[in-house]
Amino acid sequence: MNDVLPEDLKVCVAFHGHLCPGLVYGYLVAKEAIQRLGLHRSGDEEVVAISENDTCAIDALQVLLGTTAGKGNLIIKNYGKNAFTVLNRSDKRAFRFSRKVQYEYQGEHQEEFGSLETAVADGKATTEQKSRQRFLKSLDLVSKPFDAVFDTTAVELPEPPYAPLAPSEACAECGEMTMSTRMLEKDGKPLCIPCAEARQ
Repeated sequence: MNDVLPEDLKVCVAFHGHLCPGLVYGYLVAKEAIQRLGLHRSGDEEVVAISENDTCAIDALQVLLGTTAGKGNLIIKNYGKNAFTVLNRSDKRAFRFSRKVQYEYQGEHQEEFGSLETAVADGKATTEQKSRQRFLKSLDLVSKPFDAVFDTTAVELPEPPYAPLAPSEACAECGEMTMSTRMLEKDGKPLCIPCAEARQ
């Protein structure tokens, strides 16, 4: 694997834990967004990524774009769609990348990949066979032109707000420190969401 993967994809694999097609989809999107928007890895919230799924792809966006849930510049709208929007705050430009077709393997190991796909689909694949199938599919995806995998559309969208900052205070019920803007008032007392829901 180390001989055939791009170096920046290896970094994504190290972060994610394994190579898989989902990670590669995110890798391809991140690379295209970097090129189209002239991006550098976001140290703060200069870049925003909106993912319409919660798949492995998100980890490549985090690594290459610097968009993370903790910074508030990774927004997950889990529609189950293979679509991602990346915004450059500095010039307000954004592109939406949407996977266009069902995947079809076109690499040099057609026969092997076909038998591996069958084994996986039938639930009879060994761990090694599953890993090999993911590897071959991932390599094939990396070799494809981006436009063969994703449609790209320039979009206008309202700039997402920066991550909110607010003091924490103790929940009147459980006493645990909670972001004040996330608390609910019940019977005149500030409660964390779990405690407020337990009272309903």
